[in-house]
Amino acid sequence: MSAFEAIAHSPVPLYVQVKDRLRERIFDGTYAAHAQLPPESELGAVFGVSRITVRQALSDLQREGAIFKIPGKGTFVAKKKAAQELTRLEGFAEAMTRKGYAIYNRVTGHRSVPATPEVAERLGVEPGAAVSEIRRIRHLDREPVSLEITYLPEELGERLRHEDLSNRDIFLIFENDFGIPLGHADLQIGAVSADSELAAALQVAEGSALLRIERLTCTAEGKPFDFEYLYFRSEAFQYHLRIARRPEASA
Repeated sequence: MSAFEAIAHSPVPLYVQVKDRLRERIFDGTYAAHAQLPPESELGAVFGVSRITVRQALSDLQREGAIFKIPGKGTFVAKKKAAQELTRLEGFAEAMTRKGYAIYNRVTGHRSVPATPEVAERLGVEPGAAVSEIRRIRHLDREPVSLEITYLPEELGERLRHEDLSNRDIFLIFENDFGIPLGHADLQIGAVSADSELAAALQVAEGSALLRIERLTCTAEGKPFDFEYLYFRSEAFQYHLRIARRPEASA
């Protein structure tokens, strides 16, 4: 069955069918990242629809972030964003490795610092008390995708000095090596503009939009012990979350 026949015999609106077909070809690699899509006239001929229909389908794909347009040059496939689910507590490397990505961490700092009022409040220590600060740039398939600034009780931070933080996830070290079972995490998500330090670390232009997350992780007993500022390149990463209209009834 040709593309035209498949579309002609479906009750789904034409532009939605074209959009779905193109999205499938983007996701299965037929159209690779940064590849140029055929002109609207050619796509119209392939699917047996008008240029107006093709244009509407492309507009929807552009809003979804699947493609981007360069004036005077054409329409191109956007690089697929890596995604992590918010329905489970797991480290970045743990989640991305499971999806088949290659992860590398560059540790740029590991030191003892006085706790700021915010860090002290989150970790339940006195302001000015010594805590460990660990800075890591997370690389996804060799590209920097996030800067993570982690604050821990000093004793835990010192124990981590002897661990391979370039290749291992801190959450897995806590559970598997230190015997600290994780319980839950509280997250606050927002957006910031990259200052000079963030821009240099993530290799983006100063002023670029970044996803900013504050995450406080607690043990299974509910004790807070890991507070982080996470800065992600917005064009390279996203979080996924499914929510219900009504909470499920408890068993």
